[in-house]
Amino acid sequence: MVPEKLAVETMAVHAGRPARVPGAPVNPPISLSSTYNAAREGEEVDYAYAREDHESGVAFETALGALEGGHALGFASGMGAISNVLALVPHGGIVVIPPVGYSGMLAATSALATSGRIERRVVDTTNPDELASALKGAQMLWLETPANPTLNITDLSRASDLAHRSGAFVVADSTFSTPVLTRPLDFGVDVAVHSVTKWIAGHSDVLLGAAITRDEQILEKLRVGRVISGAITGPFEAWLALRGLRTMPLRVKASCASALELADRLRSAPGVESVIYPGLPSHPGHEIAKAQMSGGFGAVLSITLAGGIEAARKLCEQVEIFTHATSVGGVESLIERRKRWSAESDLVPESLVRISVGIEDVEDLWRDLSQALKRLS
Repeated sequence: MVPEKLAVETMAVHAGRPARVPGAPVNPPISLSSTYNAAREGEEVDYAYAREDHESGVAFETALGALEGGHALGFASGMGAISNVLALVPHGGIVVIPPVGYSGMLAATSALATSGRIERRVVDTTNPDELASALKGAQMLWLETPANPTLNITDLSRASDLAHRSGAFVVADSTFSTPVLTRPLDFGVDVAVHSVTKWIAGHSDVLLGAAITRDEQILEKLRVGRVISGAITGPFEAWLALRGLRTMPLRVKASCASALELADRLRSAPGVESVIYPGLPSHPGHEIAKAQMSGGFGAVLSITLAGGIEAARKLCEQVEIFTHATSVGGVESLIERRKRWSAESDLVPESLVRISVGIEDVEDLWRDLSQALKRLS
């Protein structure tokens, strides 16, 4: 057992390891079996069939749960986790969501609302008065902070309190924070959701999701839903994610430091109209971010360009170290114009460029951005 109250760096290294038996491996092995020997009638075994559970998945879940302070379940993708959490809402139930967030969540809730499966209410979750009004009669509040890609910051404690008063349970997509920066369950959130593909696994080579809760009833419903939907993690993917998790605190904190430095420099860069980053005092959610984020303000920043769409396109094409690609959270820095995707929120500016800062040298990254911005003029 790993002791509680350890630093996140220590917990990430030691959680989810096998017992310290002489001669045994220090890393959990990859379990590549779909089938397990049956128990005798009346007896129980830990594993029966890999679509329900397997050793590699449990090792990863143990480590992530320890970091988040709850019980974690892995899913085959971030959307697998999102879909199973949304399935907790009763038929016709009301789900309150923010207007800007992960496009997959926006698309999923839109499809569910169109089919009549849920009623969807879109509200600015950063505004307590609007949120309180929208929560009347709701079953679920879906939060995302920092929000993708505009980096809106929602006060998790206040939003959770408002939701619970109305009888709704609270879900927070904390992908952009990771448990290194924010543990949503500590702020009253009922379920935290992650795209494990991003910073947790961290190397742009695995597709996984996760949901974490302290509520045993919610956990069991999610476990049953995962079996029914077939959204279990693969053993090899779970093993890769666990290996990535070991270095997550170091990667996240390094990327956060570089993101803050780049955000500060970009404020006076030619062609940049605005810089959006919670770590800047000019950000409207800066004080809330300071209160609920520890160790950094995230590894993503967004900018809008004075030259509009064409300038945004050219910037993404003229960088040399940054990779022009979607996604975030890898060791490599990524850049893209978000409105190139039709599922993106209408509130996202056409010229907004999202930058996911990796672990490269910050001076190299700055030189690359500077040369690309100069070529726009």
